[in-house]
Amino acid sequence: MRRAGRRALLAVVPLAVLLAACGSDGDAAEPAGDDSARTTSTAAPALPAGAEDLVGRFAHFDVVAYEDDAMRTLIISTGFSDLEVRDGELWNQMTFCHADTVVDQDVDVSISDAATQAIRPVATPVEVTEVDGALHLSRPATPTPIGIDLEDPANESLPTDPNDPRIVDADGDGHPGVTSTVRVTDDFTGEIYLARREIFAYDLVQVDPDRLEGTITDRSEQLILGASDPAFLTPAQWVQVDDPDRNPVIWQRVDPSWDCDRLAQERDRLFPPNPTTDW
Repeated sequence: MRRAGRRALLAVVPLAVLLAACGSDGDAAEPAGDDSARTTSTAAPALPAGAEDLVGRFAHFDVVAYEDDAMRTLIISTGFSDLEVRDGELWNQMTFCHADTVVDQDVDVSISDAATQAIRPVATPVEVTEVDGALHLSRPATPTPIGIDLEDPANESLPTDPNDPRIVDADGDGHPGVTSTVRVTDDFTGEIYLARREIFAYDLVQVDPDRLEGTITDRSEQLILGASDPAFLTPAQWVQVDDPDRNPVIWQRVDPSWDCDRLAQERDRLFPPNPTTDW
């Protein structure tokens, strides 16, 4: 096999930024309760004028660019971002629907919608400020385990043992963790099984009443649990490319009735085409 093909086995793709997750029917989960990242130590500052007008459902699109010595990779995610006011704060609940993977080699890497939708971060308050007449939103990182049960996801370390008893079949395919599929050729296709902790934050600016744009910062971690073929057991811990233009986020307001199926139908109308690994 060509050297590039073997290097392509590093495509143990992060599920970055995908988020109380959509179920298989695309419905959003209920806002988190006791597990939510609520802060109670001090009273929340008053929201800037116009912030309450953001309440509602937004379809979201984000791109995380990764690279290591062998490969450049983009993870493009779509889903929903729901905003509501709670006790004078603007709260955000993320859900994810679908993810595409783009790499700079002649291989195909895919992540199932079941794996994408298994990422279930808690709801969290977002910081809202006004700068030069525009609203700015900062969604803090809410470390979210996928494929493993952690009692304290924000502080508990991701284990290093692929046989850790806390590992679960998050995407329901009969394999531990979540599954990424790598196709090198028709005759050489395999699966990689992963546990991850998704750690991402958003910074956005309102560009019109129904649209926000910005960037994502990703510090996710992963553990390789196994593979369908030992040739795919190549460890990788990718680093996000330090370029905001390579890591864009878009939130576009949609009707509250939208689900993952409707978003799939409207995706090309709302958001730009998938970028390429051209850096």
